[in-house]
Amino acid sequence: MTALGIDTSNYTTSAALYHGETDQMISCRRLLQVKAGEVGLRQSEAVFQHTQALPGLIKEVFSQTSLRPGQIAVSVSPCDHEGSYMPCFTVGRGTADSIGAAMGVPVRYFSHQAGHIAAVLWSAKRADLLERPFLAFHVSGGTTEAVYVRPCAGRIFTAEKKAGSLDLKAGQAIDRVGRMLGLPFPAGAALDALSRESDSSFHIRPSVKNGCCSLSGVQNQCEAMFKAGQPPADIARYCILYICRALEEMTDALQKEYKDLPLVFSGGVTSNTLLRERFSARYGAVFAENGLASDNAAGLAFLGTL
Repeated sequence: MTALGIDTSNYTTSAALYHGETDQMISCRRLLQVKAGEVGLRQSEAVFQHTQALPGLIKEVFSQTSLRPGQIAVSVSPCDHEGSYMPCFTVGRGTADSIGAAMGVPVRYFSHQAGHIAAVLWSAKRADLLERPFLAFHVSGGTTEAVYVRPCAGRIFTAEKKAGSLDLKAGQAIDRVGRMLGLPFPAGAALDALSRESDSSFHIRPSVKNGCCSLSGVQNQCEAMFKAGQPPADIARYCILYICRALEEMTDALQKEYKDLPLVFSGGVTSNTLLRERFSARYGAVFAENGLASDNAAGLAFLGTL
């Protein structure tokens, strides 16, 4: 089976083609353009940019292979929660429906979050986890939450939210601190590199209640450090360590209820070097490989073959 995956998230347009028999993945994506000094896009602008970018990306995918899809898998919502909706996903859905009708192949609908989780499992060679329950974190600019994942006929799996951020999302905090430090948007990679220039230690007590975190404090503290003239590398390291500590406390709270379940980390923030090191060592967490932590259609293409 070969499947075409399409994802039009808030900041990335992506398409991928996966051939299940050979495990070949062709993945193409393009970041949406955000004006200098800003940390986001209006949905109307995201929809426009997706409309402009998606045809070219699909053309780029098929220029690399003679394979054609037997199914199409597309993200149609941010997550599986009832009422989950963002206009940007209508671009991908409309394109998928049009291609499916023209080619006479079925179109399967998934959430953006499901695609993220699947990208981790495929890239880390852990598709075996689809046969059992596990815990997954989705940590990005739009989402910071933990879900309980279990097999589900027809949908491959369901993801039920168990905990999350009560205010600022991890990626938002990183981007706001990055903007303050003069880093480009999105700031994840640059803040990661900057944080590695510091070896400072901090006593961090994140705000976590009933398994849910509050991340507005990290932005406030980083702004105070900046006004006090502390080195940018120390500010970057503090920001990352604060997010790590909050996620660790969330994980510990969840593991009291869901003992011994595998732990999967998805989303762009989980590309961070320090976060990967800490959670791999402490929890044996599974992370995306081959640069597939950030938004992509590879996980959707993989799901389309199952």
